[in-house]
Amino acid sequence: MASLRTTRRDSRLLRYLILGTWALVCLVPVAWFLSIGLRPRVEIITPRPIYWPTFSLDAWHMIWEDWPMARYLRNSVAAIFGSVLIDLVLAIPAAYSLARYQYRGRDDIAFYILSTRMMAPAIVAIPIFFLFRSLGLLDTVWALMIVYAAINLSLVTWIIRSYMLDIPKELEDAARTDGASDLRILWEVIVPAIRPGIITASVIAMIFAINEFLFTLLIASTPNAYTMSVALANFTGGSDGVIYNAIALVAFLAFLPVFLVVLLIQRHLSRGLTMGAVKG
Repeated sequence: MASLRTTRRDSRLLRYLILGTWALVCLVPVAWFLSIGLRPRVEIITPRPIYWPTFSLDAWHMIWEDWPMARYLRNSVAAIFGSVLIDLVLAIPAAYSLARYQYRGRDDIAFYILSTRMMAPAIVAIPIFFLFRSLGLLDTVWALMIVYAAINLSLVTWIIRSYMLDIPKELEDAARTDGASDLRILWEVIVPAIRPGIITASVIAMIFAINEFLFTLLIASTPNAYTMSVALANFTGGSDGVIYNAIALVAFLAFLPVFLVVLLIQRHLSRGLTMGAVKG
């Protein structure tokens, strides 16, 4: 018995050692990137290696005092979370229809929805620009919400549909026996059962929205609607050249909200990533 306990303890220590090493490998580049943002610019561009860097808040003061970074961050959060909300409102009923109802051309519609994700964004960039200009939505956060939602809607629909296919139909049959309508079944039976899948799809859509640059640059023509991704371009040219410490600090600030969200929902996210599989 003592030998068994020792073996289990050694196995647990080995597991913790492996996981701790992997966490260190993942976090060291992030910490190094943050250290670049907190160092003087002269130490970053010097050709001589600096083994003991000095830390400075010059870049921090510059991005908050010389640039409206608070507005950029607010625009990013509003556009990203707004687009995810639009995607969920539209994708959940669409995924339920594709997963449960039988009608002509259902599989073709499902494939067409996914195929829109394969389209090159540059093809529709100019038409979307003229569309939003005619609607008077250029240079607004609302336009960014709509564009991000349109880009990710097909992917979110397909992911949620794959989770709905895993739900036993007996649950719905039992609810219908009790007199529940299809809408009530969707919101009271299906949605709670696929909550991990919804969270997974939301996080993936959030990451894609954060990384979107082409449409953001096209629609946000002034700082009124700039997001963090476009704000990074402000530090890559001009008379000051490339401001590496400001780029590193802004990139870290853009990464931090997603990192915190993933930490808060990691239990549901890990369950969602292992539950579903993309099905035809």
